[in-house]
Amino acid sequence: MIGTWTRLDAMARAAAVAPDRTAAIALVERAHRAEELSALRQRVSRLSLRNAEAAALRIAVIAVSCGWGGLDPQAPAAREVADEAFLDLWAAIAHRIDHDQFVALPTLALHNWVPERKPRRHIPIDQLARTEALVPIVRWAPEGQPLSRLDRLMLAATRLEAHGIWLFRLAETLAGRSPDDSSTPTALRRLVRVQHALRAQLLAEAAELAAAPATPQQRAVLGALAEQGALEPPVLQAAEAVLGIGGRRMGEGRRQLLRRHLPAQHRAWLSAMDRHCAPVRTLAHRGGPDAAVYREAQESLIALRRTYTALVQVAARPTAPPLTAAA
Repeated sequence: MIGTWTRLDAMARAAAVAPDRTAAIALVERAHRAEELSALRQRVSRLSLRNAEAAALRIAVIAVSCGWGGLDPQAPAAREVADEAFLDLWAAIAHRIDHDQFVALPTLALHNWVPERKPRRHIPIDQLARTEALVPIVRWAPEGQPLSRLDRLMLAATRLEAHGIWLFRLAETLAGRSPDDSSTPTALRRLVRVQHALRAQLLAEAAELAAAPATPQQRAVLGALAEQGALEPPVLQAAEAVLGIGGRRMGEGRRQLLRRHLPAQHRAWLSAMDRHCAPVRTLAHRGGPDAAVYREAQESLIALRRTYTALVQVAARPTAPPLTAAA
């Protein structure tokens, strides 16, 4: 970030490595007293969309560090809990990017990782994550020290989305297809292969994550995000929209509640998949080889979700052994 916005960047970096919420809140209050937050609020309208998203990342880091991640920045009750000038800045950024629930692990992860080697042209992060080494913009570990477990969990979430792009494409392939269409079992088999590959990828990253340092503050951040249902990877939600696997997970319940942290366009896409993939889901009540492939796809998704959940649990524990293939 450039100009006045470098102060927000510095505040986010300091909040991420703060020893506890009290220290993070003190950073925000000092910025309020220095009128830095109100100065930034006045400049929000001049931000390009890309820079507004970059500012939203910093706001999200500060909010979860202070324990304010579950607040609606425009709710009157929030004024009694969080710094008022910070809430005004948050609300202005949220209005600028048309997304007020951006305080979630997928958003933090996807906006927080950039290629170590700067590309010559703009390339989507999902493509970069498949082809380039990534580094964090805001580190949850002090400079010069190894990446923390929270850093590595966010990197794993970014790579999960990047390599899981095929799940989105397969979801669109299956949308509106008849269960008797010859292409349906083929797409389901590919879905199984992709989900197996994603699970193997998470397992491969588990040992490094378990060995990384963690602090009580970082575990508090993860606990708060889990409580708000803000750890849901969009790629898993896409597969679940196809396969009809719902239920309670990660401390939350209804699908719409789990999707609230996604942009409106993405939520609409998932709702469309719920409707358009309904014919494919009738395979759950049938017999034969096509139904067996559908159930295999469901089982592989359940295994992938369990592995991701176990990875989150490893990141949140004070000490933890590495995951095994049986996780």
